[in-house]
Amino acid sequence: MSDTRGRSETGLADRNHRQGRGSTRAGFAVLWVAIKREPGVFAISTAGSILFGALTVADAWVLGWSTDNVVLPAFRDGEVDGGLLWAILALFMGVAILRAVGIVARRVGAGVMQYRLQASTRRAVTRRYLALPMEWHQKHPTGELLSNANSDVEAAWGPIAPLPMAVGTVAMMVIAIGQMLVADLVLAVVGLLIFPAIIATNVVYQHLSQGWATRAQELRAEVSEIAHESFDGAMVVKTLGREPQETERFAAKARELREVNIRVGRIRAAFDPILAALPNVGVLIVLAVGVSRVSSGAAVAGDVVTVAYLLTIVSFPIRSIGWLLGEFPRSVVGYRRVDTVLRSTGEMPYGDQPAPTGTGGVELRVEDLGYGYEPGQRLLEGLSFVAAPGSTIALVGATASGKSTITTLLTRLVDPHRGAITIDGADLRDLAPGALAEQVAIVPQSAFLFDDTIRGNVALGADVSDEQIWAALRVAQADGFVEQLAEGLSTRLGERGTSLSGGQRQRISLARALVRRPRLLILDDATSAVDPEVEQRILAGLRSHDGGHGSTSDGSSGTTLVVVAYRKATIGLADEVLHLEGGRIADRGTHADLLRRSPSYARLVNAYEHSSEQVTR
Repeated sequence: MSDTRGRSETGLADRNHRQGRGSTRAGFAVLWVAIKREPGVFAISTAGSILFGALTVADAWVLGWSTDNVVLPAFRDGEVDGGLLWAILALFMGVAILRAVGIVARRVGAGVMQYRLQASTRRAVTRRYLALPMEWHQKHPTGELLSNANSDVEAAWGPIAPLPMAVGTVAMMVIAIGQMLVADLVLAVVGLLIFPAIIATNVVYQHLSQGWATRAQELRAEVSEIAHESFDGAMVVKTLGREPQETERFAAKARELREVNIRVGRIRAAFDPILAALPNVGVLIVLAVGVSRVSSGAAVAGDVVTVAYLLTIVSFPIRSIGWLLGEFPRSVVGYRRVDTVLRSTGEMPYGDQPAPTGTGGVELRVEDLGYGYEPGQRLLEGLSFVAAPGSTIALVGATASGKSTITTLLTRLVDPHRGAITIDGADLRDLAPGALAEQVAIVPQSAFLFDDTIRGNVALGADVSDEQIWAALRVAQADGFVEQLAEGLSTRLGERGTSLSGGQRQRISLARALVRRPRLLILDDATSAVDPEVEQRILAGLRSHDGGHGSTSDGSSGTTLVVVAYRKATIGLADEVLHLEGGRIADRGTHADLLRRSPSYARLVNAYEHSSEQVTR
């Protein structure tokens, strides 16, 4: 067992190392993108970091000068010059204050730069999500999309925080090395001999950790996807008793993430002490050589102190650069995942035509419609029909006959591969963004409610009064149970409206559509959870009123209705019924005519009615 596990870990490590190759170069490319986007903030934070680095090196000069001019004379003469003490205090205080200014500029600048990049990238990802058609979203799980907009964005710009510090410490290292060489060439060379060991240790550390760090970022996204999917499907999981299996599925991926993070932690734990110890070894060597040089008169004590102190300073830039490089694997993975979204194609183009003007229902025309979710698939083929203003069309068909697909096409969630859909003569593809929403509303079978009040869920940002909301609730037969709630329209519904029954959620969703006074209302089996008596009152209200807001004063037709229906009583209210089979219109006519002449239609609606009666009993 242990041999098998060892071989599998070795294989994973090799694969991750191959994936990690080039991450350093790609990481610097990501940083360059960040610098180009925020050059001003980067310049300020880098200037602050350089100021901090320069003043840190200045501390070494002040320390060396104080040793030669104050400390050693005090030991030699037995007294301290008060003026020199005040001078030393002023020097240290001045250096400390300026260094504090540098720290503030560096940290504030780095934070502003990082969060601005994260915010702008999240907005860009969100805009891309909105621009991409529904077909693209159907191929990408929600958990992955959330991970792209959240953890991947954070990982992409993770190196921004240490970037200004790394740039400033590089400047500090250059200044420090120059001062070491000026102070004592021999001691500087001796001290710098430790650099190859530190650099080699960093290179080995990066090589060993970058593949595992890359895999850890990938696993974070996978864990997020599984968690979101499980929570989103909580009802299915619970009703089918799948809690143990879902728990184990999440736990397995979480354990893998834990193991990878532990591996990264072990590598870091092994190398951090080495990286911390090497500069101290260098300091000890410098002090040993320095004592010998001071004894021989080749150097003064102040120079030895300066070089030793500078050597401890110089080790910090190397480690800070290592921290920066350590962020690269996660950054590269996150940036690539985000960039994949931003580069995704398939926009839904819009025209510039405004919404058709008029009152009452629209004339809906569907001409030779063809559509399939996959290339080569023909889910709908040669579909044509006309809905006169104010008329009701019922779509009836077996499962997978194309009913719900037609509703997504009518609301332009997707575009047809062939044919056209027009309202009042305007092709949906020619309308300006938002124009269709002014004319058309859909009520899906699965009603979605927000964690908000009833008023907020019905209005949903629309500028409507409470009177209009109550009017829509009355037509949707929801006013009765809303009035009985303690806070009425101000009652909060909880996440997804969990405090309401399925039928109540559907009626609130219907009122949300009606309050917007749509000229075309699409009901995709939107009253399936409502009892037949209430459903009849709802549909009768829709037929006899203008979208639930009273008859039109100019005598124009009421709202045009397209209804996906199964119940006979519901279908019987339609002016025309379209019987769908295999994505085509097998027959059309009134409900009574189809029952008389179409055996397949009669079997379908009678089977559903019989099934409903069995459930009721």
